[in-house]
Amino acid sequence: MTMLEVYERLGEHHEDAEALLVVLTHEQRERGRLRVYTHDGIELRIFVDRGQPLRVGETLRSVCGQHIRIEGAPEPVVRAFCNDWELFSRACYHLGNRHVKVQLGHTHENGRCRPWLRLLPDHVLEAMLEQLGLTLVNEEAVFVPEGGAWGHGQQHHHHHH
Repeated sequence: MTMLEVYERLGEHHEDAEALLVVLTHEQRERGRLRVYTHDGIELRIFVDRGQPLRVGETLRSVCGQHIRIEGAPEPVVRAFCNDWELFSRACYHLGNRHVKVQLGHTHENGRCRPWLRLLPDHVLEAMLEQLGLTLVNEEAVFVPEGGAWGHGQQHHHHHH
């Protein structure tokens, strides 16, 4: 069986129709060292700088020159939303105060913009959000949290549902 070693990142805007596809969860994308398999069953050993998560849509290059495209795996998440921007801002403040990773987005319904946030399941945080007045929905989705105010590689993927 083939095994590829990967050390090089090419970025998010490097299109290659021949690239191998690897689907990773949020936790896997956070790691700098991991062993995974492509859709074709090829083993990858990824060694990239720690502290700079792999990004959905990013292309890597193996030692032998093969391109590998990173995709996000759907995983259990909680989506919280409301129609009140002040309430939504308050919820974001409380989550940020606890250093919780969140993904932000919005939908358009009946001519109104409805903000939402996603977080990984946590019963304590879910209870807090419900107590604040947000509506929660458990779903499967690719989790792409904000990169942080001073971090590189922030992703602004706003999914419209």
